[in-house]
Amino acid sequence: MFGTYSAASWKETLNPAQLEAVTCGDGPVLVIAGAGTGKTWTLACRVAHLIQSGVPPERILLLTFSRRAAREMLARAGRLVDRERTGKVWGGTFHATANRLLRLHGRGLGLSTDFTVLDQADMADLMDLIRSDQHPTRDKRERRFPKKDTLVAIYSRMVNAGEPLSGVLEHAFPWCRDDGDGIRAIFAEYTRRKRTQNVLDYDDLLLYWRALGETSAGADVARMFEHVLVDEYQDTNPLQAQILQSLRPPNVNRNLMVVGDDAQAIYAFRAASIRNILDFPIHFPGARRITLEQNYRSTRPILDVSNAVIAQARERFPKDLWPVRPGGARPVLLTCVDENEQSAQVCEQILEHREQGVPLRHQSVLFRTGHHSDLLELELTRRNIPFVKYGGLKFLESAHIKDALALMRVLENSRDEVSWFRVLQLLDGIGPAGARAIMHAIGVRSVAADDPLRTFLETPPRVPDAAREGLESLRSTLADCTLVDGSLPPAAELARIRKFCEPLVEARYSSPRARLQDIEQLEQVAGGYSSRSRFLSELALDPPSATSDLAGPPLLDEDYLILSTVHSAKGGEWDVVHVIHAADGMIPSDMSTSNQDEIEEERRLFYVALTRARDNLYVYFPLRFYRRPRGMDDAYHYAQLTRFLPESVQSLFEQRAVGTASSPEPGAPASVDTLLTQLWSG
Repeated sequence: MFGTYSAASWKETLNPAQLEAVTCGDGPVLVIAGAGTGKTWTLACRVAHLIQSGVPPERILLLTFSRRAAREMLARAGRLVDRERTGKVWGGTFHATANRLLRLHGRGLGLSTDFTVLDQADMADLMDLIRSDQHPTRDKRERRFPKKDTLVAIYSRMVNAGEPLSGVLEHAFPWCRDDGDGIRAIFAEYTRRKRTQNVLDYDDLLLYWRALGETSAGADVARMFEHVLVDEYQDTNPLQAQILQSLRPPNVNRNLMVVGDDAQAIYAFRAASIRNILDFPIHFPGARRITLEQNYRSTRPILDVSNAVIAQARERFPKDLWPVRPGGARPVLLTCVDENEQSAQVCEQILEHREQGVPLRHQSVLFRTGHHSDLLELELTRRNIPFVKYGGLKFLESAHIKDALALMRVLENSRDEVSWFRVLQLLDGIGPAGARAIMHAIGVRSVAADDPLRTFLETPPRVPDAAREGLESLRSTLADCTLVDGSLPPAAELARIRKFCEPLVEARYSSPRARLQDIEQLEQVAGGYSSRSRFLSELALDPPSATSDLAGPPLLDEDYLILSTVHSAKGGEWDVVHVIHAADGMIPSDMSTSNQDEIEEERRLFYVALTRARDNLYVYFPLRFYRRPRGMDDAYHYAQLTRFLPESVQSLFEQRAVGTASSPEPGAPASVDTLLTQLWSG
């Protein structure tokens, strides 16, 4: 479907519903795109159609949830029309687009357009600094107080959901309710320090964009774009929905196409709201609705199960996925005697498919929560099955990468308190108190003080003897990077910073060679930028998710299996999918069943897992779980099959029961476990 096409032939690749979405006229349009129905291709063709119809490409705005998605869509559109023209389309994430617009129009909001962007780790570090200032050690010993990551989660939820702090604490963080006044004080100081330091965080980018819509400049921004296209609309939060309404106000054209699937809305924990897509026809009266149901991914038996699961949803846009591909094996529901048997069966099925010609990397094991794969990982290792697990530490969260980037941020913004605090503590003999004293001496927090970096370079601060050598090395490094008045390319700056970091990495961290190679990979990325400001902003707004994203294949092996949480697997697809722990308390998670909305989201999460499979789908249900958290509990307990598989849905599976309990010796009496297995699987 995705080859190179002439202008006359590419529309022939579209099915009727896709063609309707691509060629529909002006006005608001809601495209309900079921799993595997080719929404990316449809959006790419829509961009190409608009350009062919005479819409200037620079007047098209394509909003996605990753830069990779925007690049892929525009690359496909570029194979249909002139690549040079598609390169002028405004394409990117909400946050990256906000960053670009605010640098053009932010002065009307009192915003200096040379602001720097805090990534989420930096947000947490600044919160921690303020927390330490406002809550001395003696107070924290008297009563538990939220730590930095919790504070960031509360803050982001409050901003993106547009919900007052009291409401967020009541519903999402009830254990923090009594600390509302202290949290409020931290947030007030956090806001003040950001403004003083001329930095914006992720949430500020969206808040300022929304505020821009309420000014005269906002009307100018709305007129910049003749058409706005939005991907994955079910994942937007209330703040993003308000931004779109400001972009398409009633007094200008309302050419807005949003594409998404209410059945795949699974990010409420990030403040995403399914109401945005369900209520789109209310927010944009007269909106045209187009449904994509022709599925290019899965076989009929897999789609039958998936349709039956989501049909139980309380509120949804009706659709019934149907396949392009004929035939297919029935999905398998495997009832296992316990978790160990589940791990053994998963490995056996994986190896069997491998022998049949399905590479490991074309298979995946999906689970609700990261620790659900613990026992399986041991069994995979025992059987020499290499695997890569997704959902782990992100590249920019690695300590050595944060060290290098903190040095660059000090060069970019000498009042960046978080970066100074991290950089100064790299020196031997300098702890939090010493770092604060140096920052005070060079005027990091004082707007009236001279440039802190110049002060640091011209007047060396007093430090303990142990820190003197490191201090001189740091000053020399920063001086080298500022020697040519900021014109040194970012890659050259990183090369000098890496030289400074080498002894620190070797002394502080394990696997120093691999960590220094990571910084070298970052240098290569920086080589594509002429501006430090742009490099830092884009890295913060669209970071690589893992070291392997920069460094190539994750394993030195011929092949590897994919392990992933369902959240991380969204958007992926594999020939064979194994969904483990299909038991109540696991799917749905016992942490997400306090109200009907949470249960409905868990149902959608299960649906997402099922629809990742192309050819074969296995769902595993372990009967027994061994838990003795207090040493005196029962050795195990019995589970219930997930509530999302009632008898009517179970009948669509090939059902098997495996394990020693279900396979007694010939002539042996049926055991209790066997009888229970028959009950659960019947």
